Amino acid sequence: MQLISVNIGKAQPIAAKSGMSGIFKLPTGQPVTVNKYGLADDTIVDTANHGGVDQAVYIYTVEDYDWWVESLGRPLAPGIFGENLTLAGAESASWAVGDVFHIGNTVLQVTSPRVPCVTLATRMGDPQFVKKFVRAERPGVYCRVLQEGTLQVGDSVAYTPYASDDARIGVLDMFHFDLARRKSADELRRYLRAPVAIRARVYYEDLLAALDSSRTE
Repeated sequence: MQLISVNIGKAQPIAAKSGMSGIFKLPTGQPVTVNKYGLADDTIVDTANHGGVDQAVYIYTVEDYDWWVESLGRPLAPGIFGENLTLAGAESASWAVGDVFHIGNTVLQVTSPRVPCVTLATRMGDPQFVKKFVRAERPGVYCRVLQEGTLQVGDSVAYTPYASDDARIGVLDMFHFDLARRKSADELRRYLRAPVAIRARVYYEDLLAALDSSRTE
């Protein structure tokens, strides 16, 4: 795999949520420093739902873009999905929670898929885009930073799959799981054995506690 585009955004007005968003990301050709909170000079406005150490970097792929270009019938520039890094060489749905990417001297680990919201629909200029994104099953992935460093366009990407078969959770499986209305205790325990993002972990733990409590009442 290869790093095709590095994308950084500043807060801009948007007709959704708080009225401001960092989803408008543009490619940069300069080397970029990556710390535990993400790319230097990148902006995250909705910190309640985005960003943090377990959603520090969002990755999308050229293969995902190619599918969308054909589906929508129009060109799409890197960064339009709000991703920090655009990689070539795989579809994002093929990855799993815990997978690791070595890019330059930076090391990232997949923590969760992206679940779309109204901000993405507004960015794409399509009120139905959340539904389209769900149906497309090309979620991209959020990552935590295991090793801070510097990366730039053209860097090769070394991919290491998560080693634990017992707790290997495909990002597409997690995507469907997060959207499902009902979740069993066994499923929740399985997901909690994987290195999922903190927001997901807290959500799953709360659901599991509620299920366990209802059984003892």
